[in-house]
Amino acid sequence: MRLLIVEDEKRLARSLAAGLTAEGYAVDVVHDGLEGLHMASEGAYDLLVLDIMLPGMNGYRVCGALRAAGNDVPILMLTAKDGEYDEAEGLDTGADDYLTKPFSYVVLVARVKALLRRRGRTALPVLTVGALTIDQGARTVRRADEDVPLTTKEFAVLEQLALRSGEVVSKSEILEHVWDFAYEGDPNIVEVYVSALRRKLGAATIQTVRGAGYRMVPGV
Repeated sequence: MRLLIVEDEKRLARSLAAGLTAEGYAVDVVHDGLEGLHMASEGAYDLLVLDIMLPGMNGYRVCGALRAAGNDVPILMLTAKDGEYDEAEGLDTGADDYLTKPFSYVVLVARVKALLRRRGRTALPVLTVGALTIDQGARTVRRADEDVPLTTKEFAVLEQLALRSGEVVSKSEILEHVWDFAYEGDPNIVEVYVSALRRKLGAATIQTVRGAGYRMVPGV
């Protein structure tokens, strides 16, 4: 899943991004409200972590603009304030949850997972592709009633292919959703993870479409 952090405290933003990346999410970070609104409007994000006090445009206005445009991405608001009015204002503009600084990182991760689970209930989080059952909420995979242990990145790559089962998914699309827009490493890293998935799930499960990308085969 892909998350966007909009936080002008750069040290905090880097820390949150590192922690959430370790949890298996692809994380993008911006430090300005206007840029955050642009990124959230243009990108396919599963959740937005949004500070209230931001340069350019504050978090209330970013949240309000997204909701006015019909964007229903889950939004977790962060703020150094702790008054009831601030919380009420944040929720009134359409935020889904609210966390006051300083906060425990463990609590933030729990809130993020809860919001993603809540959204997953309406998004059919269990995918079935052939003999595979992929539970997006629990992040587990079963094949013919046997558990298949996957790393967080392996699961994320499989998830992107399963969501578009039968379609060709390009390497750049997988990179964008599983890593992040700023990834500057070797794009062939995708091939490494696809090879690992084939070893665990069967070589015929994922086809290579030369010059185009990869396709998950529903009937396998």
